[in-house]
Amino acid sequence: MIDLTREMAELMSALGRPAGRGRALMFVSALSGEGVSTVAREYARCEAAFAAKPVWLIDADLREQSQMDALVREPGRFGPPGPLSQASPDGSAFFTLVPPSRDAQGLPLGDDRFLVAQPFLDKRLWVTRFCAEKLAPGQRVKLFEQTGYWTALKSHAGTVVVDAPAADRSVHALQLAGLMDGVIMVVSEGEGDTQSRLALKADLEQAGGKVLGIVYNRARPQKGWTPPWPASRARAS
Repeated sequence: MIDLTREMAELMSALGRPAGRGRALMFVSALSGEGVSTVAREYARCEAAFAAKPVWLIDADLREQSQMDALVREPGRFGPPGPLSQASPDGSAFFTLVPPSRDAQGLPLGDDRFLVAQPFLDKRLWVTRFCAEKLAPGQRVKLFEQTGYWTALKSHAGTVVVDAPAADRSVHALQLAGLMDGVIMVVSEGEGDTQSRLALKADLEQAGGKVLGIVYNRARPQKGWTPPWPASRARAS
């Protein structure tokens, strides 16, 4: 079990609480294996403990879904899971299927049918799963670069926490950056070099993202480099 309660509380304090309408925060790293999913999950858990509205954890790694299974494995911390339900409040989605899905009668099916959600912590935390097993042979999924999904979801949520796949294997974070209210980068000691992280920050900002800070995961202070934006230190073993 990895408990980052103290570190995520510090990050919550640095980011401030959402005022009025909900907000969408994306967590991403430059390289695989830096602990983004763990940090995003822990942050969502901590937010859910204090939020007036439910917190949503969106697993945006559509190729390797892991968040829902991770919460189910820790009932002592996340509580028993509730029943599955649709993850879209208005039938929109942040992705689309190519070619479009159709039912047995040949009628088009909405993309939102491929995204389900499950509640935890007495419905204070909801986590999504993309149902890749429902894809037809030859069918693929791609992200919408413009969609009303995030606005619709934020009307029901305090904070939407988006767990994005690492930039070294997917462009999803860059596609989503401009649709988010803020981006938090996760950096793990010993994974890659400083330049790759700075390059990702520049790419995110060029894509319209607002980088709010950085979380150090399993890190010790590095000599000769001070991050040019706010930082919160998280240690995961």
